[in-house]
Amino acid sequence: MLLTARRLLTGPLLAVALGAGLVVAPQAAVAAGVTATVKVGTTLKVRSAPSLAAKVVGSLRNGQKITIACTLTGQNVKGSLRTTTAWDKLATGKYISHGYVSASRALPRCAAGSPTAVPVKAKPVSTTAAKKYVVGTVKSLEGRVNLRSAPSTAGSILGSVTSGTKVNLVCAVAGQSVTGTVRTTTQWDRTSAGAYISHGYMYSGTIPACTGAVVPVPTVTLTPEQFIKASVPGAQRGWREYGVPPSVTIAQAILESGWGRSGLSTVDKNFFGIKCQNGSYGKLASGCHVYRTKECTKAGNCFSTSGAFRTYASQTNSFRDHGSFLRVNPRYKPAFTYTKNANKFIWNVWKAGYATDPKYYTKVTGIMASWKLYQYDTWK
Repeated sequence: MLLTARRLLTGPLLAVALGAGLVVAPQAAVAAGVTATVKVGTTLKVRSAPSLAAKVVGSLRNGQKITIACTLTGQNVKGSLRTTTAWDKLATGKYISHGYVSASRALPRCAAGSPTAVPVKAKPVSTTAAKKYVVGTVKSLEGRVNLRSAPSTAGSILGSVTSGTKVNLVCAVAGQSVTGTVRTTTQWDRTSAGAYISHGYMYSGTIPACTGAVVPVPTVTLTPEQFIKASVPGAQRGWREYGVPPSVTIAQAILESGWGRSGLSTVDKNFFGIKCQNGSYGKLASGCHVYRTKECTKAGNCFSTSGAFRTYASQTNSFRDHGSFLRVNPRYKPAFTYTKNANKFIWNVWKAGYATDPKYYTKVTGIMASWKLYQYDTWK
């Protein structure tokens, strides 16, 4: 698309900690935390670590007020408010998924190596072990998933993991296309042990691209007529669910993906360049893929940067997410007065700042007319 409260253990609490064979790590006091509210259907489990596999150490009820010390990255969780890898550290030192939390203000990131109670005889953590990983969860309906020596099914098998296994992921590369339980993709994830696992079987937050990785673009052989035919079901479903005229969705997809030939659309089925937001990719996307991109300021100064873009299991889901994106964004609200007038709809979307190209409206409506896309507007 163009476009912490922690506190020092004192008195009885300190005695309890020492009695349990624990000592408090240095610098345990920080600023007052952030007030937040739990949003959950029944009760929310509090855990000893930022993972669903961690020990349950308590629970919170819906609407309960809590104090959050800071937030950090953990297992990806689909909560009542959002799907996210963010976990919130409570003032008690325990953790809950941010997917169920409504905070009064932005949450601070937990400092690397943030203070926790540690065993007296524990060895100091070396700085080399403080690497940051993205924790992914394996999802497979086909049995165990192989870990390989290269990003290809031709790579030698180094081991295998079962569905539900948590894996530390370092970075991502492009390799052989694999159709997995989660998605069809050329992305392979490198684990902390140096093995590769297909992202087709993985749920995770944003995984950075491996240094020097080159992403090959698959060859697309669809003719314009075939592309339009493949686009109609998703575009029409998007109109029924969100109110975006099908002709507009198809024309924008043609223009923004180059008839499905862009790297985003061929590799990740992202036809509109919709990005992930702080590792969150919503309910219709299947994950995030980091690309090197070029962006330009209004003054025309361009620079290279990295961007995390949403990935999809199907073209239909990409089209539906396009409708959802426009519908939930307040700036595009005027356009939805014209859900049955394609030209006025895209005019208002463009005027709201969807694209900086002064000819964007003309280009989209030109495609709509040239390829007779109005016939797919289902209210006719």
